[in-house]
Amino acid sequence: MFHHVKELQFNARVSRPDPRFATLLLEQFGGANGELKAAMQYFVQAFSARQPYPDKYDLLMDIATEEFSHLEIVGATITMLLTGVNGELKDAAEQSDLMRLLKGKSEREQLIEEAATGPQFLVLSGGGPAVTNSQGVPWSGSYVNANGELSVDLRSDIAAEARAKIVYEYLMQFTDDPFVKESLAFLMTREVAHMQMFTAALESIKPNFPPGVLQGDPRYTHTYFNMSNGRSSRGPWNQGQGPWGPGESWEFIADPVQEVMQTQGNTQLPIKGTNQKPEEVARFNKQQSQLRSQEVNQAIAKQQNPWSFSGKP
Repeated sequence: MFHHVKELQFNARVSRPDPRFATLLLEQFGGANGELKAAMQYFVQAFSARQPYPDKYDLLMDIATEEFSHLEIVGATITMLLTGVNGELKDAAEQSDLMRLLKGKSEREQLIEEAATGPQFLVLSGGGPAVTNSQGVPWSGSYVNANGELSVDLRSDIAAEARAKIVYEYLMQFTDDPFVKESLAFLMTREVAHMQMFTAALESIKPNFPPGVLQGDPRYTHTYFNMSNGRSSRGPWNQGQGPWGPGESWEFIADPVQEVMQTQGNTQLPIKGTNQKPEEVARFNKQQSQLRSQEVNQAIAKQQNPWSFSGKP
C-alpha cells in the first residue's frame, strides 16, 4: 500500500531557470542509472525475497519507495529549471518573453539545437520531465536487474547505487546554482547510504559467495590464466593467498596454451591451490540446496499463504 505525502523528502529549490541543465538532469529521471530504474529494480527484486528473507523484502521495499521520492525531487527540479519556458511554449501569439528568457536569438537557436537530440523533451512534453534520458532515449525495463537470487541482486544494487552516485557527482560540475547543487548533494549522499545498506544486507547472508547454490569445481576455482603476451602484472588477484584462508593460494598459469595441450583441454587439470575435494563440493552443494529450499518453504503455511503477516488473511 502506498500513500503519497505532498511534501518532498528534500526541499528542492532553484535560483533561476536553466533549460540546458534541466535537459542534463533528465539522465537521473529516465536514464539507465536514474531514480526510476533504481525504484523499479528494488521493487521487482523484493517479490522473490518476500518469503525466504522477509527482512530483506522490507529493506528493498523501503529503498524502492525512497527512490520514488527521489524521482519526485528530480522531476520537481527539472520543472522549476524550466520555469518560464513551459509557460511560454503555450503562448503561440507572443514569443518575445521566451526569447528574453533565453537571452536572445542565439540562445534560443542553441536550445533548439540541443532539443533536437532529444525531441521528446520540450517539444513533446510541454516543458515537463519526460521518461527519457538526456538524449531523448525512452526509459526501458531492460535497465532493471532482478535475478531472483538475493546475493546476486544485492551485488547489482550496490553497483547501481555506485553508478548513480557518480552521475550525480558529474552533474554537479555542470551547474553553479547553489540550490540545485544542494539537492544533488542530498541525492548523491543517499546513494552512498544505500550502498552501505545493501552491503550490510549482503554480509548478513551466510554464505553468500559464490552466488547461488552450486560451488565451483576445485580444479578451476584457484587458477589464473595469463591470457596476454608481454609483461605480466601480479597482485592479490593472481598470486599468494588471495581471498582464501591459510593453505590456499592462486595457481598462476603462465602459458595457457601449453596447459590446454597437456591437460586435454583442461579436462585432466589437477586440483591445485586448494585442498578441497570433489566429494566435499558435492556434499556442500547438497547442504546448500536443502538450506535455500528450507528458507523459501519455511515461511509458507500449509493451508494458506497470505502475503501480509498482519491483519486478517
